[in-house]
Order: sequence, then C-alpha cells, then structure tokens
Amino acid sequence: MVLALAVGAGAGLGAVAFRWMIKTFTLLLSGHTDYSAAGHAANPYLPWLGRFFVLLAPVLAGLIYGPLVQRYAREARGHGVPEVMYAVARRGGKIAPQVALVKSLASALCIGGGGSVGREGPIVQIGSALGSSLGGWVKVAEDRLKVLVACGAAGGIAATFNAPLAGVFFAMELILNDFTAESFGMVVLASVTASVIGRAALGNHPFLQLPAFQVQHLTQYLLFALLGLLAGALGVGFSKVLYRIEDACDAVWRGPEWARPAVGGLLLGVLLLVLPEMYGVGYPVLENAVGGKYVIGFLLVLLVGKIVATSLTIGIGGSGGVFAPSLFMGAMLGSAFGAAAHDLMPGIAGPVGAYGLIGMGAVFAGAARAPITAVIILFELTGEYTIILPLMTAIVLATIVSRTLSRDTIYTAKLRRRGIDLDARPDTSPFHGITVSAVMEPVPPALPEATTLTDAADQLAASPHGVLPVLATDGTYLGTATARHTAQALAEGTHNTSTVATITHRPATITADNDLTDALDALVNAAGAGLPVLDPTRTRLTGWITYESVLASLHHPATRTAEPVTTAN
Repeated sequence: MVLALAVGAGAGLGAVAFRWMIKTFTLLLSGHTDYSAAGHAANPYLPWLGRFFVLLAPVLAGLIYGPLVQRYAREARGHGVPEVMYAVARRGGKIAPQVALVKSLASALCIGGGGSVGREGPIVQIGSALGSSLGGWVKVAEDRLKVLVACGAAGGIAATFNAPLAGVFFAMELILNDFTAESFGMVVLASVTASVIGRAALGNHPFLQLPAFQVQHLTQYLLFALLGLLAGALGVGFSKVLYRIEDACDAVWRGPEWARPAVGGLLLGVLLLVLPEMYGVGYPVLENAVGGKYVIGFLLVLLVGKIVATSLTIGIGGSGGVFAPSLFMGAMLGSAFGAAAHDLMPGIAGPVGAYGLIGMGAVFAGAARAPITAVIILFELTGEYTIILPLMTAIVLATIVSRTLSRDTIYTAKLRRRGIDLDARPDTSPFHGITVSAVMEPVPPALPEATTLTDAADQLAASPHGVLPVLATDGTYLGTATARHTAQALAEGTHNTSTVATITHRPATITADNDLTDALDALVNAAGAGLPVLDPTRTRLTGWITYESVLASLHHPATRTAEPVTTAN
C-alpha cells in the first residue's frame, strides 16, 4: 500500500512535469502555447521566416531527441504502451530506470516540435518506469512489481487527464489484463493519489466542455449504432495505415537511426505547412470540431490529415502516444457524421457535438479494443452522464467490428510485428511441443445416459478420479459426470429414478492434436481430475487425460507414445 501511494505520487508529479515540458517546448519551437489553433501564424521569435518555420521545428526537435533515444533508451521510441504491456507479460514488470527521463524529454520535444502524437502513451511509460524502478529498488516479488507498474500507468493517466477512474481501468484492462481485488485496490490508491496531485497543480475541471445533450428520439440510437460501426472500421484502418507507413519509412531510410527523426521531420514539416492543425496534440482543433465550427468537407480533411500526420510522426522515429490521435479522428468522424445526419434529418438527429464525443470513444475502442476504458474515460473527460447509453452502444459495436476485422489491436500489432504474441505461452514451458495424443490414457468405463443417479454414484465412487464420461445410446459423447455433482443431486433429494443425464455437463473440448499446455489449462479449470479426449469430429471418445498422465510425460519421456490408444466403450 505504501509503495502504491508512492508510485501514484511519483506518477502525478511526473505527469505535471511532463505537461509543463510539452508546453515549454511548444512555446520555444513555435512561439505559441498551442500552434494547432493559430492557423498559419508566424513564430514571433522568427518573424522573418513567416509560416515556413514549421519546416524547421520538427527537424530541430528531431536533432535533439533522436540521438537521446538511440543512445540511452531505444524503447522510448514510438507510442510506449506496447513496451509496458510487454514488460508486464514477458519481463516480470522490469523497465529500465532511464526510460522515464528519456521518454519524457523525447516525447515533449517531439510534440513541441510539431509531432502529431498524444501524451498518454509517454505518461503511461513514464509512470510505469517509475513504478518498476521503485519496486526493483526495494526488491519486491515479481507479481507485486507488475502491480506497481500498473499503478504507475494508472497514476499517469489519472493526473494527465483528470480522470482517476479511467486511469484505473486503463491499467487493469490493457496493462495488467487482471481484475483481482488486491491489484485493483492498489491501482485505485495510486490513481487517486496521482489525481489529487494533478488537480492541485493543473486544476479540477472537465477536459471538454459540451453543450447540453438528450436523446429525444429512439431513432437516434440507430444513428449512434451506425456511427459505432464506422468508428470500429476507422480504428482498425488507422492501425493498418500507421504500421504500413512505418514499414515504408523503414524501407526508405538507409542512414543512422539517430538522424532519422530530423531528416523525416522535414517531410512532417511540409505536411504542417499545408495543414497546421496537425501541429502537436491538437486538442483546440478537436474542441472546435465538437463545437460544430467546421464544415463536413474540412472535417474529413482533418481526419485524413491526422491519420497521415500521426503515422508519419511514428514512422520517422518520433515519440508519442496514439490515444489522443484516435480521439481526434473520432471527433472528426463523429462531427462529420452528426452534421450530415442533421442536414438529412434536422428534427431527429440532435446536436452535432454529441456525435463528435461518441465518435471519440468509439474510434479509440476500435483501435485499442478496450471498451470499458473507452466508456469511462469519455465520461470523465466530459463530465456528461447523459451520453452514457449512446456511448456504450457505439463503443460495443465498434469493438465487435474491430475484433471481426483484425486479430490485433493497435498496441498488440506493434509487438506481433516483432514476433511477440502476448497470448502465446513462452517456448520454455516443459510441455511445449507435446501433443495430447502422446500422453492420453485409455477411456474409463463410460456411463450410459440412462444410468440412474444411484448406480452412477456407485461407479463414480470406484473411479480413481471421480469423473466419468457419459455417452448417448448410439455411443456419441455427451459430456462428463462427477462425483461432486452426483452427491449434490442426491443430497438435494433428487429421486433415485433420475438419470445421470440430468447432471451431465460438457467441459472444455480437447482433441488428440491439441498442445499439452492448452490441455493442462482446461484440466485445471475442469470440475474433476480427468478430461475426455475427442476425435476430430468432437463426437466420439478417443482417450482420457489426467494430471498423472501429464506429469508422467514430464518425468518419464520414454512413456510418451504417438500411437492411437485403445479405447473402451
């Protein structure tokens, strides 16, 4: 608990410092606190350059942070969250201490120099590095070190966006992928602590101010649903474009990596010269879009421009997050959709701003596939409870579309491109490469479905594992019956004439060609101490697997056999 509070405080202070650095570097390199809202204005420090200073700002920033990242912390390149996910899943939560400092400087310079990326990825990595460093310093156990990493991530999000609940669910849903009571409590403590510090330094007010909104026609839910479908596709499309542009940059670049951000920054500067709204995070532009200040055509231009600008910033070696860009894209899509709906159905569609907000959450859900976080963070960023039902509708549909169109999220895709699958088990498992067919036992005597509970109890009592398969009259596999379920049924006064079919359940399906590691997971979650092995049609029994047979394969490799096992009826 003390460590969680300390990590939360550190993440809160780090978030405040990081936002100050972004503001400082933006002011130094552009002459404005946020150049995205300044149009084609000149840099007041270099008035003779006029608006063409944007060609040099990304180059100058890249000359500083490029060598810094290459020399001290290469994992600080990119959007940060995948590196934290990998550290928790594969490295026991260990993150190099220098990452926090290098990431904060590199991302602040990148954003201040016009990089079209967000600040959530960097602050997650900064807070996580603080949590990992503190945990390593006091030598906590690996499971607790992972929780401290999540505490840092939650604290960073909470302090940066004044969203303590969003910080908690971001860490639990994306970083830990675990909702146990102990880890949840510690992450909440860290998030609250960081949020208090952030509010004291940055103020306590919603991130976005929206006009009043109410759903006045049920037809609007159909519009929100359609927007969710479009947003899910856009989230996946953004991820695809991001990594294809990064691949193109990798293919073209032949110089030293430390110079890549500076050279590529010139190309980014050309884009900023044409579309200065892409400079930095771009929250003022987002607010204008949600406020209905842009026409549909310009909203679509901003949408495409943000996709290209963010992808290019990451592709040239920039450092920054993709959360804010996904919100930006969602605001442009939603506002354009809402404006079009309002033109076609002025008495039904409702205000444009609501569609912009819902689009923000739905595009993030489509890209990151984190629906709980998307709902919570959009509610906290706006303070508007009236949009919860439409928001949930669009976000769920966006998540379904995303899962249908793509196996990976925008975060896991980066790791998979490196050959890392977070869902796959490490090859170091002692059971890796062994199939179920090599270790399965003969099928024990099966129970016909017409067997009475009393007779089944006698046979289960004599069974060494307390579980037997149940077969239909034609020999088709129906499921299993366990001694525990039989005893419960008899204790509840079930008549002796009841058959075993009334307590039969179908556990996880295992076939002979399954990996033994997967079979062991199913066995652990099973009600009994044994599981049936089915044929490829999954209707007939071919074998039986138990803990003993699994352990025998580990300690007596010579007992493994790939030959079919004789089964009993």
